Amino acid sequence: MKTNQDIVYDLIVIGGGPAGLAAAIAAKQNGLEQVLVLERDSRAGGILLQCIHNGFGLHHFGEELTGPEYAMRFVHQADELGVITRTDTMVLEIHNGCKTKEGIHEVVAINAQDGLMCLRTKTVALAMGCRERTRGALVIPGTRPAGIFTAGSAQRFVNIDGYLPGKKVVILGSGDIGLIMARRLTLEGADVKLVCEIMNYSAGLARNMTQCLENFDIPLKLSTTIIQIHGKERVTGVTIAKVDEHRAVIPGTEEYIPCDTVLLSVGLIPENEVSIAAGVLMDSITSGPSVNQYMETSIPGIFACGNSVHVHDLVDFVTEESLLAGKCAADYVKEKRSGQTDSRASLIPVTPGNRVRYTVPQHIDIESGRDATPQSDNKLRIMFRSTDVYRSVTVAVYSGSRLIAQQKKRIVRPGEMQTIELKEKELDSIRSTPQPLTVSIELPEDSID
Repeated sequence: MKTNQDIVYDLIVIGGGPAGLAAAIAAKQNGLEQVLVLERDSRAGGILLQCIHNGFGLHHFGEELTGPEYAMRFVHQADELGVITRTDTMVLEIHNGCKTKEGIHEVVAINAQDGLMCLRTKTVALAMGCRERTRGALVIPGTRPAGIFTAGSAQRFVNIDGYLPGKKVVILGSGDIGLIMARRLTLEGADVKLVCEIMNYSAGLARNMTQCLENFDIPLKLSTTIIQIHGKERVTGVTIAKVDEHRAVIPGTEEYIPCDTVLLSVGLIPENEVSIAAGVLMDSITSGPSVNQYMETSIPGIFACGNSVHVHDLVDFVTEESLLAGKCAADYVKEKRSGQTDSRASLIPVTPGNRVRYTVPQHIDIESGRDATPQSDNKLRIMFRSTDVYRSVTVAVYSGSRLIAQQKKRIVRPGEMQTIELKEKELDSIRSTPQPLTVSIELPEDSID
């Protein structure tokens, strides 16, 4: 029997959530034999195991599922395909093997059963997901009483452990987890006083605004934040206030809200400590790896997918992106077997233009020898988020100063991922005269002289 050090895996996936499992499944379906998933939790499935509400799977499966149902479909499929999954296993670091003759990467991991392991692999998929921003990342004056939770930790207490974190709740931030917990806590008998959001728009999906707040008469106060948390042993209340366009508190708008619990839903951060240590080029806006259309990072053979690349609004989109990463990892291994080299000779940057916060992919590889449109429908999708809420817009893609694609959209919101597709003919025009691509959101008045 071979030891861990003797086996050379085709693909090691870091993270056993919906992204990691989808990448592993796609790799198996595309011919890879030795596929290993490393998951630090006690079971595979990721954060979906505590998301017991429905609404998952409408895009990917064409039916409405709960989070655990969605996750278990991938867990079972991975098992059926022979994907090896090691739980309770923490990845410590990745050693980049591209500078060696064999081009084999090393993944250093540890668990209680096997101890310290140095695992060798031809490709790696980064699928570590994301974490919540905590109070420590915010500047909220006050003491440090009990009763302050992130929305995700409160979700675990209620849905997994069976504990109610509080009875009178104020939620800071209108991210999707916060909106969903406003409804969940209300159904469990808690009194959710309000949700306050420092921006002038909600950070969550429009459907969650309707289903979680409006349907339960839970107030949402925009351009509002918590400026003081009160209480010594336990939270006794908060002071909220309106803010101006520069997020500065407007004097005279302060209001005291009695409560015993504060939930923070103030953003998610991709988990990428291992990626950074490995030398992967990062995007300062997404806080995730910079990738090309194959979901490949700056290090050949290391791919990334899911919320470790950028925070998604729907797990269906995570799945689509991760299946692509797994397929492209399989293609990479096959190319290496056939003796092809990775030239990476011509990378075209994709940059955010007017009213666009970021784009994924961040660059397009047009001359690597691989299919430039790796999606099954022969289209290259550029994902992006807007900087604000805009209505009746045109999304435009420019190659240099030349317009190559455009699409009209009724409304775009920062909380909802947007996409625009490039077809083979658009990519051919990019190849003929390579220029950086820019994705912009244009308003009707932009065209007025």
